[in-house]
Amino acid sequence: MRHGILTINAGSSSIKFALFDTAGGLAKRPALSGQIDGLGAEVSLKARDEDGAHLPELSLAPGIDHEDALAALLRWLPQAEGGEGHWQIVAVGHRVVHGGEVCTQPARVTPELLTALEAFCPLAPLHQPHNLAGVRALAALMPEARQVVCFDTAFHSQQAAVARDFGLPRALTDSGVKRYGFHGISYEFIARRLPQYTTRAEGRVVVAHLGNGASLCALQAGQSVATTMGFTVLDGLVMGTRTGNIDPGVILYLLGSRGLDAAALTHLLYHESGLLGVSGISQDMRTLLASEHPAASEAIELFCYRAIREIGSLAAALGGIDALVFCGGIGEHAGEIRRRIVEGCAWLGATLDADRNRRAATRISTAESHVEVLIIPTDEEWMIACHTAELLGMRV
Repeated sequence: MRHGILTINAGSSSIKFALFDTAGGLAKRPALSGQIDGLGAEVSLKARDEDGAHLPELSLAPGIDHEDALAALLRWLPQAEGGEGHWQIVAVGHRVVHGGEVCTQPARVTPELLTALEAFCPLAPLHQPHNLAGVRALAALMPEARQVVCFDTAFHSQQAAVARDFGLPRALTDSGVKRYGFHGISYEFIARRLPQYTTRAEGRVVVAHLGNGASLCALQAGQSVATTMGFTVLDGLVMGTRTGNIDPGVILYLLGSRGLDAAALTHLLYHESGLLGVSGISQDMRTLLASEHPAASEAIELFCYRAIREIGSLAAALGGIDALVFCGGIGEHAGEIRRRIVEGCAWLGATLDADRNRRAATRISTAESHVEVLIIPTDEEWMIACHTAELLGMRV
């Protein structure tokens, strides 16, 4: 019998999962990891073993919801490695995007907590409802397993008020209208692992989490000082389908002069903008980099330009910069994007080693660079499993 912690990241049409062995302490890599795709349509389960080898893909019943998909996952796990031993899941750790001011630390799941977290669904409509659906589904399917929720906002909760406040009437700020920041689980993992990669971990570090959702975070001594996302996940960088930073006057104009209602505006900002909207081709950076269409080039240029500008902003918040770290799907795999961004930060003293960047080495800056530039793969699943184990008094 193998004991493990299961991590769940439930989205609208997919569920990411990972299973970590807890024998002798929490394993550094998952024994199994993968994703259930196509919820509500053609559903499939794809997984990899501990060595990263792909396991046979499994087709699930079409049209199933989160609870049915998670039930299928639990039935599949005991046979996942050719019947090599049965798994007993002792705890489940869930990613939840928004904890607001209520949750600034990982927490055990209770009915009262879930009710409180429902209030944040309007602030993260792409994520929060589906995160909570996954929590409820696993709690119903595995009532004996302990459930823990980890929050993307928590890592930023200790920022100074000046970094979190908008220029709004105090009553609105006091009611919770402020900058929360997101991708905190990823940034916390990078902050925890950074000393293994550089002697500058306690210094002034900007981390670029670049993917379909993208943001930057300024770290000082491993703590979040400022970040580009704000009240919602719309703020900051240009993303796959999200606008990033936008003049509030544009919103007023679209509501008033262009006749968009709140629902249409929400769809525009979350689903039709960003790389997809600018290019008119795709939200996938790989597709855009392979395209010769001028609109694809414009979308890429805007993505990099906004990242360069925001790195400058965070360097100002830190009073300088000692290291720049890339993570996330684009940050870890798109060498051309890294090249453009680092070259745009030459004024900060960053110098790219072109060969190391092509090879995606851990350090991609030259020996003479004043800013150390690194690629560190993030691991939100391990961070969730770690928090779950620590909260429940298990050895890590």
